[in-house]
Amino acid sequence: MSATYQKFTKDILTVGGARIIVALSGIILLPLITKHLGAYDYGIWAQFSVTIGLLWTLSNLGLPLAMSRFLAAIEDKEQIREQFYSVLVLVFIISAVISSLLVVFPGPFARAFFGGATQAITIIGGIVLLSSLYQVCLTFFRAFRHMKIYSIFLVADTYVQLGIIVYLVSSGHGIIAMLLAVLVTRAVTLLILFLLIKARIGIKSPRFSRIKEYLRFGVPAVPGGISSWVVGSSDRYVIAYFMGASAVGVYSAAYALGSLIIMAAGIFTFVLPPTLAKLFDEGRLDEVKTHLRYSLKYLLALAIPFVFGAGILSIPVLRMFSTAEIASQGYFVMPLVALSTLAYVAYTPLVQPLLLVKKTKILGVIWVVSALTNLGLNILLVPRLGILGAAVPTLIAYGLALGLTGYYSHREFSFAIDWRFIAKSLLASTIMSVVIWRMAPQGTSDTIVTAVAGAGIYGAALLLLKGLNREELGFFRSLFQRG
Repeated sequence: MSATYQKFTKDILTVGGARIIVALSGIILLPLITKHLGAYDYGIWAQFSVTIGLLWTLSNLGLPLAMSRFLAAIEDKEQIREQFYSVLVLVFIISAVISSLLVVFPGPFARAFFGGATQAITIIGGIVLLSSLYQVCLTFFRAFRHMKIYSIFLVADTYVQLGIIVYLVSSGHGIIAMLLAVLVTRAVTLLILFLLIKARIGIKSPRFSRIKEYLRFGVPAVPGGISSWVVGSSDRYVIAYFMGASAVGVYSAAYALGSLIIMAAGIFTFVLPPTLAKLFDEGRLDEVKTHLRYSLKYLLALAIPFVFGAGILSIPVLRMFSTAEIASQGYFVMPLVALSTLAYVAYTPLVQPLLLVKKTKILGVIWVVSALTNLGLNILLVPRLGILGAAVPTLIAYGLALGLTGYYSHREFSFAIDWRFIAKSLLASTIMSVVIWRMAPQGTSDTIVTAVAGAGIYGAALLLLKGLNREELGFFRSLFQRG
């Protein structure tokens, strides 16, 4: 395999390790909040998380995505400085307007979706501003593939927050104190990131010389980003409106565990665009296709067995990480969410051809169609079926987005899909499922042993079925020996 792919894979391992560590923080918070504060407060915390995702999408206008696409190939420091500060200042202006609206008019939003917690909305307003700037600064390091720096800050920001939150909750404090911890930690992390960037490129008053080009690339992706948020997160708002914060807490706990594998897609989403942009701009299309082929293969190698495991172990896993009450009410959500996540995982490599040829308008239409389908079905089904009425539309919407994206990407250029490997992964997952079903774990220790055993069985079965060839195994061995 080429040196470029080896660099790409090392980036995957670096960011992957960081994102796994970050994902574990959510697993720590889930039992901490549900067992100490209950489903209601966990529902409020979940609402906070999805709200930040929506408002960050609105405030950045797709500009960080444009940075990843355009900055990667630039070497002139003057151009880098001009383009970075143009993006940073524009994102600051937009996010400041959104934050001000939340701070000045918190009531309506709080009453509709946050159980009347107006103080929480005010704090969220400040977090939105800081988080938008934080993401732009992180994207600077992502664009130039400084993945170690990116990963260090990702982990540090998350675990400083986590440490403070664990202390606060253990000391009897609630959601407001937790949100304040996020606000302060994000401010400190942003300041350090900015100082690092300043040391590398200095400071410059922006002229916004290429901002139109950035906006032409980024803005068409905003409807897609909002629609993607609607597909993945708006169900919490519908549940909150019809059923209250406690139901959001039950659904969010099952959703969090059922979507854990999405962190794998997140890793590739961060590493793929700048890597592929450079190769594509240099005319190395065969290498682009190689990256995409292996990316899809390895993502499915993780996601397929996860879906099988989520279907069998949903009740004991939910009991382990939350409460018996949440497990009894939300066990059926977890496998449906896992299947939805599988569709999104497959979407991650398939969308890259459209990004490379800058056809983000098509993506916007795809996600608008998927979002409208999801939101309409949620409004129709949640009052009738409860939280099950939110899980089913999510699966339908992600499947629709995957199918449409695959069709339009194939029209630009296609890459080989290893269908034989997919069949082998399904067979290995079936073997794993039979074993863990027979083990029938009950308590925490039994569940952990069963999950570890299942992973080992799947891996062994996949190797016996020759799901990975000798070249791939040798490549990974040499990678770890050198890395």
